[in-house]
Amino acid sequence: MNWITKFIKPKIKSLFQKRSAKDSSEALWTTCGCKNLVYKEDLKTNFNCCPKCGSHHKLTCNERFELFFDEGIYEIIKTPSPQDDPLNFVDNKKYIDRLNSARKITKQDDAILIAKGKIQGISVVAGAQDFRFIGGSVGAASGEAFLAGVQLAIETKSPFVFFSCSGGQRMMESSIALMQMSRTTLAVNELKKKNIPYVVVLTNPTTGGVTASWATLGDILIAEPKATIGFAGKRVIQDTVRETLPEEFQTAEYVKDHGGLDLVIERKYLNTTIGTLLNVLLKKQETQVKNDNSDVVTINKTLQTAS
Repeated sequence: MNWITKFIKPKIKSLFQKRSAKDSSEALWTTCGCKNLVYKEDLKTNFNCCPKCGSHHKLTCNERFELFFDEGIYEIIKTPSPQDDPLNFVDNKKYIDRLNSARKITKQDDAILIAKGKIQGISVVAGAQDFRFIGGSVGAASGEAFLAGVQLAIETKSPFVFFSCSGGQRMMESSIALMQMSRTTLAVNELKKKNIPYVVVLTNPTTGGVTASWATLGDILIAEPKATIGFAGKRVIQDTVRETLPEEFQTAEYVKDHGGLDLVIERKYLNTTIGTLLNVLLKKQETQVKNDNSDVVTINKTLQTAS
């Protein structure tokens, strides 16, 4: 390896990357998947959805909360921070370096953020994943954040709403990451035992171990239009079954048509739709409690009359 390859080329590449990032952040226009130029301000006012094709662009956790909670008012909840890089993992780059880079980009400790606020006047605990943080992958820190969100929902008797956006479990943490699948599933079971509503909004993409665990265990499963939802990739499945799969395979609409989802809702309607659903669920619980209490009163009155 000569000095040009070792020193000059990496330096030139680094300069171009910095310039490209700077130009991208300062640009007034962006490109959508439909290959149309979109004015960034128009994209923002349209809930980060392309005004031409309707494509739902990815959101950061804070952008998600601002759009979802009433009047954009919410509070981020501090969650536990387990040890970084417990396995000292290295591939073509150190895992600890990947973590530091992701934290610099996203301005958050891990892929999941938990917040509390109100939806149509109902107090709600919500969680979201940032795909920029190593593909929204779930490791120990994400698992702890999810459990903290569930715990807060139980303590405050508030519905738990989660927005999934992930490629699955974080393989740099090996079995520690895979263990989060069972931990989060057990946490969801605790919500169900306490009769606390659990709503999941599957956004693009929701795949891998996230789909195979807590993301598909909601009392109500909602997805954003055209979101990719599945476990293994389409090509892997196609090569395994040796059949040509439909073009729309693993899209939200396809999954809903085959019984895997309850609703496919545009982003701008999520606040009102989920608020209405929570009102129905909570009133049903309230009616059930009243009926249970009235039965007890009736029994007591009967005993008093008999005596």
